[in-house]
Amino acid sequence: MNATATPFSTLIRVASHAQHTEAETSTFMSDLLGGRLGVDAYTRYTEQLWFVYRALEGASESLRANPVAGPFIRHELARTPELERDLAHLRGADWRTGLEPLPATAAYAARVEECAHDWPGGFVAHHYTRYLGDLSGGQIIRDRAEKTWGFARKGDGVRFYVFEGIANPAAFKRSYRELLDRVAADDLEKQRIIDECKRAFDFNGAVFRELGARFPLSA
Repeated sequence: MNATATPFSTLIRVASHAQHTEAETSTFMSDLLGGRLGVDAYTRYTEQLWFVYRALEGASESLRANPVAGPFIRHELARTPELERDLAHLRGADWRTGLEPLPATAAYAARVEECAHDWPGGFVAHHYTRYLGDLSGGQIIRDRAEKTWGFARKGDGVRFYVFEGIANPAAFKRSYRELLDRVAADDLEKQRIIDECKRAFDFNGAVFRELGARFPLSA
């Protein structure tokens, strides 16, 4: 029985706050959201997301029956098809040609795959950091992208951020946090999940740093 009175969803959010803020306020993301970068930077970022979500969702089916990770596998969250529609819009029909992950992205995707195969609790940590972020801050990115580069509202180019199967994102996020609070893990395992959540934000931060190095603002 878990003796702590603080819900796990609160513990994980508070513990990862610093890393979350650091990733969210990276120079690259600030420049992107500020309209100071071109659509090529947005495209490169979208490419990196595809590698991460392919790793995350490629393992989902095999984890569906897992008591720890299984409850989090929800078809309405799946982003890979939407990312592929966005990339076809951004890069053309042959969008896969020449597509390569940045080194930081490759390391991130490899860690997601490692957790998916060996550690369901770690998979939950990566699942949480990605999808709850997409349902929250991701909507800011969508809005800015539509205004900055003229994408149709919730259309091609920003479909990654549009969750057609989730009518009420606030209610969905509440139910997701309730799943976290009931996760099949003891206190030691929960601490390991929290640590992996921090690591997930660090992976995101590393991707942003590499993107920032490739898209520096002119002096």
